[in-house]
Amino acid sequence: MTILCVRFQLPPMYEAVLPQLLGLLEEFTPVVEALPPDGALADLRGAERYFGRDAVELASVIRVRALALYGVDCVTGAGPGPMLARMALRYARPGLTRAVAEGEEREFLAGKPVAALPGVGTATARTLCEYGLDTLGRVAAAPLSTLQRLVGARAGRELHEKAQGVDRGRVVPNGVSRSLAADRPFERDELDPGRHRRALLSAAEELGTRLRAVGKVCRTLTLTVRYADRSATTRSRTLSEPTAHSAALTRTAYDMYEALGLQRARVRSIALRAEGLAPAEQASHQLTFDPVDEKARRIEEVADRARAKFGPRAVMPGSLAA
Repeated sequence: MTILCVRFQLPPMYEAVLPQLLGLLEEFTPVVEALPPDGALADLRGAERYFGRDAVELASVIRVRALALYGVDCVTGAGPGPMLARMALRYARPGLTRAVAEGEEREFLAGKPVAALPGVGTATARTLCEYGLDTLGRVAAAPLSTLQRLVGARAGRELHEKAQGVDRGRVVPNGVSRSLAADRPFERDELDPGRHRRALLSAAEELGTRLRAVGKVCRTLTLTVRYADRSATTRSRTLSEPTAHSAALTRTAYDMYEALGLQRARVRSIALRAEGLAPAEQASHQLTFDPVDEKARRIEEVADRARAKFGPRAVMPGSLAA
């Protein structure tokens, strides 16, 4: 059991905590793959040897740390490979790790419905069930040639292997999540548009800081406004160019907010999500000769160095606004 699949039990407004939780996993292994919005895969082969504990024991330590540091519980599955760890997660209970030990793969899979296997869609499952292959145990026992006639040569071979517990997948480290989120809940339902805008400014500055810290730019910005009646409005906008510049993110956030035309809306929280992340060094930028914009970017660089040296509170949110 060397692969861990973790799903953190994050309320929607706390998705922004995922990067910190990924950092917690990276304290045990550098091989961590984010599964937004609330999960991750971790390859613990090196960690098991280093700490002298198996994956189930390490999962317990990770859960305790997530609860102690962030107040977030988690559900965990463990297995010899990513596919088995994901499937084990489906049958795990909060606070416990569902583990599939090496050598127990076929026994674990045998009674599961064929649709439970990752990669098996509705149409494929229907075809297999029409021929009596409704469980993974029956699929594993079927001749390979039969499966290939039913679903195709390549798909049949992969299906046959997976049903027998052969897991050729691997954990692919992807550093940060494919998206980053910043949420600003209000202590009480907020009517004041000025406070809404200040929350947007704070969230945009946080996203910009985090993007620059990991050397990323975003292509799309998504705004979610949640109301007192638990309904929500979501709007997305593609940026004119990929950026991690806080001022550009703030302008886009303001534009989306104004386009909503909220009138006396009782807002419970405001969230921004940066999506379509890409390495900053691969992004192209339009040259500008605007001295105000250049000054803002230089101030950002100084503020980022201050945060890196003295901590995230060295520069308070909103203090860089023009």
